[in-house]
This record gives sequence, C-alpha cells and structure tokens, in this order.
Amino acid sequence: MFSLLRENFERVNRRQFFGRTAGGVGMAAIASLLGKSASADQAVPRIGGLPGVPHFAPKAKRVVVMWQGGGPSHVDLFDDKPVLRERAGQDIPDSVRGTTRLSTMSSGYGRWPAVPSIKPFKKHGECGTSLSEMLPNIGSIADDICVVRSMHTEAVNHAPGVTFFMTGAQVPGRPSMGAWLSYGLGSETDNLPTFVVMTSSDKGKTCGQLFFDYYWGSGFLPSRYQGVKFRNTGDLVPYLANPAGVSPASRRALLDDLAALNQEHLADYGDPEIDTRIAQYEMAFRMQSSVPDLVDFRDESQATLDRYGADALVKGSYANNCLIARRLLERGVGFVQLMHAGWDQHGNLHTQLEANCVDTEGPSAALVKDLKERGMLDDTLVVWGGEFGRTPFGQGDPNSPKGRDHFGRAYSWWLAGGGVKAGTTYGVTDDYAWNIVENPVHVHDMQATILHLCGIDHTKLTFRYQGRQYRLTDVHGNVVKGIVA
Repeated sequence: MFSLLRENFERVNRRQFFGRTAGGVGMAAIASLLGKSASADQAVPRIGGLPGVPHFAPKAKRVVVMWQGGGPSHVDLFDDKPVLRERAGQDIPDSVRGTTRLSTMSSGYGRWPAVPSIKPFKKHGECGTSLSEMLPNIGSIADDICVVRSMHTEAVNHAPGVTFFMTGAQVPGRPSMGAWLSYGLGSETDNLPTFVVMTSSDKGKTCGQLFFDYYWGSGFLPSRYQGVKFRNTGDLVPYLANPAGVSPASRRALLDDLAALNQEHLADYGDPEIDTRIAQYEMAFRMQSSVPDLVDFRDESQATLDRYGADALVKGSYANNCLIARRLLERGVGFVQLMHAGWDQHGNLHTQLEANCVDTEGPSAALVKDLKERGMLDDTLVVWGGEFGRTPFGQGDPNSPKGRDHFGRAYSWWLAGGGVKAGTTYGVTDDYAWNIVENPVHVHDMQATILHLCGIDHTKLTFRYQGRQYRLTDVHGNVVKGIVA
C-alpha cells in the first residue's frame, strides 16, 4: 500500500517531476565536472574543468597572485621621474592633470605640489631595470620579471578597485578570477582545494584595508568554485580534526551515508549546490591528512627559510603565506591568492612605505627564486600588484606633504614566469608619472592576458546568468602581447 501511494504521489508531484527531469541533465553535467580528463597539452590528468578547456596550450599551469592591498606607490617604487625632483614643491601643471578623476580626499585641494620619490632608484640585473632602493630583493630578480608601468583603472577607492580586478566589475556579485579558472580548468589534485586564499597585514604600521569574502567568491558560479580561505590564527582550516572519540573509520562511514543521501537528493533535483556539498565533505576528509603535511616545515632547508626572512615560520605573516603558497603550488593547487593589507599611506608615506617593503618584498622575491630553483617558474605565473597607485602630488600640508592619495590613471605591477617576457619593462608614463604615453594596460587587458597565459581565450570562458553570457572581462579586454614571451 505504501509503495502504491508513493508511486501515485510521484506521478502527480509537479516539483518532483521537473526535479527528476532536470536531474537527468544535471547528472550528465556533474559527471563531466567530476571526471578526470587529459589532453595532449597536459602532463597529468585534471579533475573537473570544462570540455575543450584550455583552448590552446597553456604557458602557465598554475597562478599565484601576490595582492598588495591599499595601492603601492608607483612613483616611489617602480617609475622614477627626475622631473618630480627638479620641480619638487611646484604645482603639477593643469595641462598634465587635465580632468583626471581623483578621490574625494583630493577634491578640495588648492595646490598640487610635485613630490619626488622618497628614496633613490638604481638599475638592476643585466636588463638594467630601474627600481627603488627600497626593493633590493625584487631588484635581485629583475632579470626574471616584467615590470608593467602603464596599468590604469577607473576605480578611485579600495573596495571597488580590488573588486574590479578580482571579478571584472566594481560592484560585488560576480565570480572571482580564481573561481573562473577553477570552473574552466579543474584541478590537478583531489586532496587540496583548487583555489586557496591567505591574508596578512602589516601589523598595524599603517591603514589596513578590509578583505571581503567576495574577493575570492564564486558569484553566480556554483559555490564549489569559490576560494578556500586559510586562517592566519588557530587551525589553518577549522573543523578538520575529528571530535574526541570519533575514529577515521567511523567518520568515513558517516560520510559515505551522507553522500548516498545527497546523491539521491541530487538525482531528484539536479541542484549543483548539492554536488558542492558532496564535494566539500569529501575534500574536508582528504584535507585531514593533506593540510598537516602542508604546514610541516621540517623538510625545508635552513637556506630556504632564511630566504623567506625572519617571519618565515611566523603564522599569519606575509612571509609564511608565501612559503605555504609555494608548497600549495607544488602539490597541484592551481590558483593561490595572497592578500596583504598595508599600502594605504595617506599621511605616513615617509615612515611606513619602507617598513612595508621590508615586510613584503623579500618574501615576494623569495617565492620567485624558490619556484625557479625547483623548475616550476616556467609554468607558474606570478602576479604582483594592487588596486591602483599613488598620486605624484603630495597629500596634506602643501609645504610639507606627508602622504599620497589614491591614483588609478597610471600605476605599476610586475609579473614573472608562466610565459611572461623576463627582464623587461612595458609601458611608459609622462614626466610626472601621471599620464600613460605608451602601451596602456587596462584592468580588463591584464585579466585577458592572465587567462591567455593559462591557455584560455577570455571571450570563450563564459557562464549564462540572468539571460546573458558573462565572462571575467565582461565585454572588454585585449591580450597584452608585448608582455607575453
């Protein structure tokens, strides 16, 4: 009787009917997402990803973004301008400034005094790239990097600027770059997340910007593609350890039963979030063994630890995050996002910019050197940058300015490995580092280039949402061939 009633109920239950119909299609898609595939261009099989992606042979098989939150000053670090020294204290001419959009903190200024770099520049490497003396370690890898001096963005405030690069829009809600790459490329490992995020700050030396979850979110993509944030205090990943009295065998049995129930639910409704739930339970179980190994640094040589600096083993530090990043990359993680807060120097430029460089530029260079020594740099793309630069004019008392405001019209980044032209500079700004006069690189252009280096045509990696196809670069972006080897 019960079986007859259930059968009749299923016949007339409209929601169940459409759920099962969608489930047939959904299960086919899920099978392709979970299955392992390999192409001629890939040395190892990948887990998940889309059919036909990558679109062509990738130069980079993994990416690490070293995000410097707050806006590193291009005029003090990467783009030396003798004219700013020659005309220090004089107003930057109207003909140079034009109608540049600035933040509201600069809107009431009556003067625009030119402020030169606070430290001298020197040439580095065989390439002769000129960098601030505050960047000696980055100078030591000058022949391995490409300095882009012509980045530009419409954003004038922090959160919109970060969101713009990470997701392709200044308003939150779209998938982050790491989520797009996870969705398209899948993973080379099944015991660590495809996309990992770690944060750090400059220990209160200056204004630290908040890091919002949507900087590594999945937006309208299924949530399984969002970044997994490793904590900088306590357990790296919470709740991985079994509760007291629960053995690994009993946890495995519990997960098997949960998976069976969730699979039935998935078959009924085809909801990708159910698949996410199954995948995350399984990932958490595997991470119970992979994460402790990840942070067991006993196999690291003292020379390696020394290279990353005094904070290499200090949990939550930028140096420690860089070291963990290398260990993640060599274990098959495809996208690592390091986010460091502390570059927002409005009133303490002369005291804190150098201190922030001391915290970060050594570990940044160490990661590049470490990857190179291990034979990984050629197919690992390293990206260093922030949401914008700083104004060539000073902020505060015009006669004795103590800082610089946000500046998106021109700023600098650097990249290494993964198909980038090493030992080069790209783009030129005018005498005041204000306007780009050669080879501008917009945020969308940089996004398109990063995807290109990963073997992806940015116009073809799309997802249909609310009636149209979306992509990371929206309807913009061109690959910057001048920085591609």
